[in-house]
Amino acid sequence: MGGVRSFRFFVFHVVYSSTMSAENKQDSKLIFLTGFMGSGKSTIGPILANTLGFQFVDLDKLIEERAGQRIVEIFETKGEKHFRELERQLLAEVASASDFVISLGGGTIANEENVRLIKEHGALVYLKLSPEEVLRRVSHRNDRPMLKDEQGRVLPPDELKRRVLSLLQHREQYYNQADIIVSADLLSVGKTVDEIVKHLRPFLEHPLSERR
Repeated sequence: MGGVRSFRFFVFHVVYSSTMSAENKQDSKLIFLTGFMGSGKSTIGPILANTLGFQFVDLDKLIEERAGQRIVEIFETKGEKHFRELERQLLAEVASASDFVISLGGGTIANEENVRLIKEHGALVYLKLSPEEVLRRVSHRNDRPMLKDEQGRVLPPDELKRRVLSLLQHREQYYNQADIIVSADLLSVGKTVDEIVKHLRPFLEHPLSERR
C-alpha cells in the first residue's frame, strides 16, 4: 500500500484509533522524527518503520493530501499561519494512532504545544546536522517556502545562509528536547537507522504508562 492510498488509509485508521481508551493510548508506540530540512527524515522514516514492523507516515505529505495543495502552494495562497494550524490539527490526529513512525516537518517542533503533544504520545528522535551540512543539503532546493523571500523567490546564497542559521538557532531549543539525538552528518542511512533502533529499545520495551 503506497502513495495517496496509504495516506487515506491512515486518516481512517486515526478516526478508528481515536476511540481507544486512555490506558491504551498511554501504551501506544509512536516514533516521531524531527530535524531541519534535508536531515533525511523522509528517507530514514520508511526504513526505520520497516525495521520496527511499524507503518510510516510523512506529516507534510498528509497535510498536502488533506489540503489538496502542495505545501509551497499553501504558503503562497493561504499563508504560514494557516499551514501551521492545519499542521497542528493533523499532528493531533496522528498522535492517536499506534505503531507508526511519523516524519515531522522541519518546523513542526518549533511550538511548545506540539512538543508537549509529541512527547505525551511517543518518542521524539532528532536527526541532527551541523549548520555546514544543512547548507550543503538545502542549497539546491527550490521547493521550501521557508527558504524563499516574501515574493516566493529563492534566496541568493548569502541570504540563504543567514536564513538557515537563523532558523536553526530558533529551532535548536525545541530539537534538543528530543528523547534521542542522533548525529546524521556522516553516518550512512543504514547506520543511522541502526543507531536509532539501539536507543529506542527502552521505549519499545516499556510503554509510556510505565515511564511516567
